[in-house]
Amino acid sequence: MSQHGLPKALLFDLDGTLIDTAPDLAEATNRLREHHGLPRLPYPVIRAQVSNGGSALVTLALELTADHPDHGLARQFLLERYAEVVADRSRVFPGLESLIESWERAGRPWGIVTNKPRLYAQPLIESLGLTPQVMLCADDLPVKKPDPEPLLTAALRIGVAPEACWYIGDHRRDMEAARSAGMTAIAVHYGYIPETEEVDQWSADHWFETPQALAESLLKGL
Repeated sequence: MSQHGLPKALLFDLDGTLIDTAPDLAEATNRLREHHGLPRLPYPVIRAQVSNGGSALVTLALELTADHPDHGLARQFLLERYAEVVADRSRVFPGLESLIESWERAGRPWGIVTNKPRLYAQPLIESLGLTPQVMLCADDLPVKKPDPEPLLTAALRIGVAPEACWYIGDHRRDMEAARSAGMTAIAVHYGYIPETEEVDQWSADHWFETPQALAESLLKGL
């Protein structure tokens, strides 16, 4: 990648893009199962649903749809268990930590825009020693992705025009938000994507198969 082609700022989705949070979310999901006397689910089954949020994990764990009267209580139980283990086994994806360090040394801003509530996102990034210049969480604005407003707010706060930003994510809504915000939409194949998802239909500008490939592409231009 040439210097001309480098973005001025990087904005990351959190779960499944910057940080592998699935092990701890899977643990919370299986504790919910055990609370109801059910056997633990295999890790890959839970991993594929992580990007869809707590309600989807409740549905997966207990087969309770969002309109079921017991769904809300089950979701609260799951989130309480998740808060207990939020950074136990979650790690930055391989290669991205060195990318961020090099990006910061070059004086380039980076941030996080996530649909994860700040209650869980803040202790997670602090535990991993991450210091983004901006982080927008699900409860920071009245709207969240796929609405572009969180991405636009993040760009405004770091003082970079949206068209000079890459937004990197592992979900269709990430690409929709990036496109609507006028950012370059970067999709990562290593994220939490169900096998049934038609990823070729996403409106991504570029795909990266591994976090190492993403890091290498950007580091070449620094």
